[in-house]
Amino acid sequence: MQNEQQPKMRDTIVLCPAPTMGHVVSMVELDKLILHRYGHRFSITIFLITVEFFETPGLVSYINAISQTYPSISFRRYPPVSYDTTLNRSKSAVLFECILLNHPNFLDSLQEISKKDKISAFVIDLFCTSALSLGKDLKIPTYYFFTFGAGCLSAFLYFLKIHEQYDENFKDLANTVLYFPNLPPLKAIHMPEPMLSRDDPSYYDLLYFCSNLPKADGIIVNSFNDLEPEEEEKIYLFDFKI
Repeated sequence: MQNEQQPKMRDTIVLCPAPTMGHVVSMVELDKLILHRYGHRFSITIFLITVEFFETPGLVSYINAISQTYPSISFRRYPPVSYDTTLNRSKSAVLFECILLNHPNFLDSLQEISKKDKISAFVIDLFCTSALSLGKDLKIPTYYFFTFGAGCLSAFLYFLKIHEQYDENFKDLANTVLYFPNLPPLKAIHMPEPMLSRDDPSYYDLLYFCSNLPKADGIIVNSFNDLEPEEEEKIYLFDFKI
């Protein structure tokens, strides 16, 4: 009796953005670029959690429109998770926690997809940094999608050293200037909002993100040579690949 031929596994790329319009649109634009360059070689799945204060009619309409226009792009929506609403913290801190609480959902989905498809890449953004370990444990090539440009990436990579130099909250250092290698000086009070106060958990979430950047299999940077011709060489000084 002749053996039945097993169906060929598809190449799939899985992406996990924060559930905000800006982050989702950025990931989808990356997906469009992949599909444009590689045609039907890849199918694309986007994991999307639900956090009530980021869930807008515009986001829902956008997801529906992309699903109808691009059959190769599919979304996996996850229901809201329970989190502690009594704590005084920023929306960024809540978002980091909600993504962490969705790890069981992400793990189940990655394992399910892997049964029928080959996951060629797992792409996460800043807020989903805690999911890096999931891809690593499953031996899936895992990449960061960094939307801010190469110069900003250099600053994030160096931030661990800045953190060690100060004990105060940056929001209280109105006259302090921070110095990053090969980048213009930056006033401490002009740091991104989640980095301004150590009293908010999001500060340590971003610190965790910065420390984990070199652990990824690579970083997809939202930039191009004509815009930042020297930044890629500067980033290579940190001795990992982008």
